Amino acid sequence: MLGKTGLKVSRLSFGASALGGVYGEVDESAAIAAVHAALDCGINYFDVAPAYGGTLAETMLGKALRGVSRDRYFLSTKAGKYSGGGDTLDYSRERIRASVEASAARLGNDYFDIVYIHDIEYQGRKHTEWALGEGYDAVCELKKEGRIGAVGFGIYPIDLWERIFRLVEIDAALVHNHYCLSDTRLLGLLPPAREKEIGIINGAPFGSGLLTEQGPPFWHPASAEDRAVFREAAEFCRVEGTSISRLALQFACQNLEIPTTLFSTADPESVMNNVRWSEEAIDPALLQAVLRILTPVCDKDWNYT
Repeated sequence: MLGKTGLKVSRLSFGASALGGVYGEVDESAAIAAVHAALDCGINYFDVAPAYGGTLAETMLGKALRGVSRDRYFLSTKAGKYSGGGDTLDYSRERIRASVEASAARLGNDYFDIVYIHDIEYQGRKHTEWALGEGYDAVCELKKEGRIGAVGFGIYPIDLWERIFRLVEIDAALVHNHYCLSDTRLLGLLPPAREKEIGIINGAPFGSGLLTEQGPPFWHPASAEDRAVFREAAEFCRVEGTSISRLALQFACQNLEIPTTLFSTADPESVMNNVRWSEEAIDPALLQAVLRILTPVCDKDWNYT
């Protein structure tokens, strides 16, 4: 159960950022097949945002969900951050309401189970107070109107999460890159989340590409030295007859205190792999060896902004 949202989400959930080309070019037929594979495997929660690929991810997910019964899935999107020739942050009431309407049209849905206020730390946090004020109020209004089911944030910094948990009432928290092989700071948020019945979504189990065989995309802020550490861990797994991706997925999704882990892919085979890996027991000796290799980058902050 995803906290006070009441949503009975699957242990794995589907993040649609990859459908927007965030990790490389996307084949439309494969992307649609990936969504259908997720549904067929019992995944029932899908998250997206207008910022992913300049609305491409929402458009692609909308095509994939066309004709799928709405009772088969929960759906969330985000508002406040928009891409296209650079990121635009706009947390005004007018833009957020218009954004949710535009997302609904692209996705072919007139109701969102959750809407997250997106990346309020970006651009040096100069828009954070705006987002926590007018932006938050605008999304709460949509909830009161019955237009959406739940209110949340989708951000990265732990200190900002702690502030949000203290100061505003939210239903869900999409926390990315903080419960994976190289970062477990999400654990510190679990006690206040339990107290306030906030549903936690664990995003980016592969560390935004750091914990994969191919490595992170060009835009990832990790230095050359950092990337070398992750390559060493990936190579160690390969020599041991497995993959860093497999171990990363297993580690991220098997903590029963975390309701769901959100992965992203535009490849149906990857969906099947992730589901299969999530059902396998983790190798404790392999895990400890990889954690030792990753010690230099453990709980390191990445400047995503």
